[in-house]
Amino acid sequence: MKRCGKTALRTPKPPEHATLENVRVKELAAWLDTPYEGDGEVDVLSVAALEDATSADLSFVTRGRAAKNADSSRAGCLMVPLDYGNASRRTVIRARDPRAAVARVIVRLHPPAEPPPGIHPTALIGEGGTIAPTASIGPFVTLGANVRIGEHTSLGAGCAIAGGVEIGDRCTLYPRVTIYSGTRIGKHCILHAGCVIGADGFGLVLTPAGYEKFPQIGRVEIADRVEIGANACVDRAALGVTSIGEGTKLDNLVHIGHNCQIGRHVVMAAQAGLSGGVVVEDYVVIGGQVGIADKVRIESRAVLGAQCGVPSSKIIRGGQVVWGTPARPIKEHLEQLAVLSQLTKRRSKKKPDPGSE
Repeated sequence: MKRCGKTALRTPKPPEHATLENVRVKELAAWLDTPYEGDGEVDVLSVAALEDATSADLSFVTRGRAAKNADSSRAGCLMVPLDYGNASRRTVIRARDPRAAVARVIVRLHPPAEPPPGIHPTALIGEGGTIAPTASIGPFVTLGANVRIGEHTSLGAGCAIAGGVEIGDRCTLYPRVTIYSGTRIGKHCILHAGCVIGADGFGLVLTPAGYEKFPQIGRVEIADRVEIGANACVDRAALGVTSIGEGTKLDNLVHIGHNCQIGRHVVMAAQAGLSGGVVVEDYVVIGGQVGIADKVRIESRAVLGAQCGVPSSKIIRGGQVVWGTPARPIKEHLEQLAVLSQLTKRRSKKKPDPGSE
């Protein structure tokens, strides 16, 4: 296997722990391009919850209970909404979206340790592929023939990458990720431990002799900045492509069936599952344990509440919020629940009192 100019196998050194960076409030505000109030010289070392924060911590306030509890927090600085009152004249940084701003600050204060480049001596490397010189290949990794691994990409212990797989730059694969042949993964992707990409879809044909397997000869394509949770599964297409668009995030234990087309910036919570041939357009939100039958289309920016079920071939219109099984618009679902509650109360009133007999 080629190593882009280096053929020797090198053992990666253990990664060094990232050091904490001390940053003053005024520096953080300038870096975020947002205003601050109070003592700009306060040093911020870390980020903590309101109730746990110390004078060296930054915490954040959005709305509701957090805003009420802000005054009692010992945090040295608060990240607050633009319209936050600040009656107690605390040191604050104002942001349009405090939670998003804090996410950026966490990366600044706690920079992730990048694994050093190299190939562990226990790794098994196939022929004809290319590993970028900055890539890190961990212990007991197996790479099939003609695999391509991009710059600064890290493969954790025990990952199994079949022949012909392409993985782009700056991807992180945690231990025991399995990727079947014919899979293409873009840049800046994160695949958590135990996820399986490119296994056969559940394609069967019923014959007089029983079920026969429909050969799954398609592939999987994953765009840039996709994150896939632990033990999630993305099946290859029977024919053609199963695709996941840029910026999409899949939680742990999510299942994507064969020939599904997932758009950009979709989020799916744990234990949600898509049957074959489902189309999910951009910016859709799918709650936990949602079940979606085959050939469903979910249009852009729809929201599917937790545990709802979507029958075969149904279309969820763009921007709709749906709930229940079968999934229906949230207002209709709540109205039906209210009617059901009233019927239950009426029935209980009609029952004779056992003590009156």
